[in-house]
Amino acid sequence: MPHVLPLASFLDELFFLYSLAGVLAGAVLMMGYQRWKAAAYKIRLAEKADKLMDEANREAEALKTQILLEAKEEALEIKTRGEAELAEARRLQLSREQTLDRRAEQLDNQEADLRKQQRGLENSQQRLDAGLKSLAEQRDELKTLERKQRKVLEAVSGMTRAEAAEQLMKALDEELEHERGKLLLKKKKQINETIKEKSREMLLTAIQRYASAYTADSTTSTVDVPTDDMKGRIIGREGRNIRAFEKATGIDVIIDDTPGVVIVSGFDPVRREIARRSLANLIADGRIHPSKIEEVVEETKQQINELIIQKGREAADEVDVPGLSDRLIEMLGRLHFRTSYSQNVLRHSVEVAFLSGMIAEMLGMRGDVARRCGLLHDIGKAADHELEGGHPKIGADLLRRHNESPEVVHAALGHHDEIVVEHPYTMVVATADACSASRPGARRESLERYIKRMEELESIARRFEGVREAYAISAGRELRVIIDSTTTSDEQAAVVCHEIAKAFERELLYPGEIKVTVLRETAFTEVAK
Repeated sequence: MPHVLPLASFLDELFFLYSLAGVLAGAVLMMGYQRWKAAAYKIRLAEKADKLMDEANREAEALKTQILLEAKEEALEIKTRGEAELAEARRLQLSREQTLDRRAEQLDNQEADLRKQQRGLENSQQRLDAGLKSLAEQRDELKTLERKQRKVLEAVSGMTRAEAAEQLMKALDEELEHERGKLLLKKKKQINETIKEKSREMLLTAIQRYASAYTADSTTSTVDVPTDDMKGRIIGREGRNIRAFEKATGIDVIIDDTPGVVIVSGFDPVRREIARRSLANLIADGRIHPSKIEEVVEETKQQINELIIQKGREAADEVDVPGLSDRLIEMLGRLHFRTSYSQNVLRHSVEVAFLSGMIAEMLGMRGDVARRCGLLHDIGKAADHELEGGHPKIGADLLRRHNESPEVVHAALGHHDEIVVEHPYTMVVATADACSASRPGARRESLERYIKRMEELESIARRFEGVREAYAISAGRELRVIIDSTTTSDEQAAVVCHEIAKAFERELLYPGEIKVTVLRETAFTEVAK
């Protein structure tokens, strides 16, 4: 045991030494490896540097070659462009030279032409001088012949030159006087035709510029009732309701056997409208007795009065006529309930105001004055059933009392040509009034009156000798007359046409014009066998 322990220690030390030697050998080997590796890396770096230098040299050579090629191409392009510009300059120079040559040639030709023309002018001047000399000689010969002829004429006629000239001037004066008369008549006819054409054009322009409604509401005097029992309630016990209604409204109520209708009758259109509305309100309410009737009539009067003022102001504003008094506004509104030949008088007055204004402006007159005259020209119709006289006089007195201008007063008094015209606005209003009243659709007539007027036209035409047939057409605005060609000549037909037109003017009253056309023809018929 004592010998074993030292052996172990020896072995341990030996192992330690071997281990230390191995470590030292490994360290030496490691250091040698690192040196070898560093040497190898250095060699690779040198090779890589050489390689990069070679590549750089090659790229530099390639870039140098490319720059040289581009420089050569640019030089070639510059040379080509310069040669082209030089060729173009040579071409332009050649063209200018050719142009100059042509112009020189033209100038030479023109110079030659001028020399020829100059020679021609010299020849013409020579011929003209010869002609003038010949004319002078002929003039002298003519004067000599004229003196000889004058002596012969004086010897034959027994008159001196002065006497013959005086007689000739007298004949010329008579002829000129006749020609002057003919020319004056011709010019007068042309002026009348021009005036007629211009006036027609002016009226057509004014009518076309103003567009109004074709129809107007007409005042009705009938009230619809739902049942016949309602008629009994309107009459009331022993007639007390109908008596109270007639007393409150001043209008007669006619209840007959006509089913579903009650008629209100009266001369005052405003009262008639109050009665109509009041009766319609009572029927709608159903309570009909004297106290209710008085209440409803008073309410309706108030409504109608407000409506009258509203209509008057609307009409004045529509045609731009300011400054009317309250009384004239009220009278204008009353015209809303007045009709003339089924034409609403207020709408007619508005139409006349517009037309008068446009016609006056085209004539260089004041349009505002003409519109005022046209709007108020029929104001008298609002009171003609209350006062004595025609509506022109009533309207003129009313306008004069309310300080309207003389033009407005005279237009109301004279728009129906009943007095001597003193203001041009009166003629303008009369013209506009005729246009508004006579346009198609303005006034409606009954069938009986229409047929009577057509028959009257035809009967007057048939009275004349040679007329076979007569036909009234275009609502009586035109008459076609067929005349016998065997007994009447063209000249006689013209006379008959003129006489028929004159007969219409003497015997008939009509707005506008009636065109008369006479037809005469000869027809020949043969039958082939």
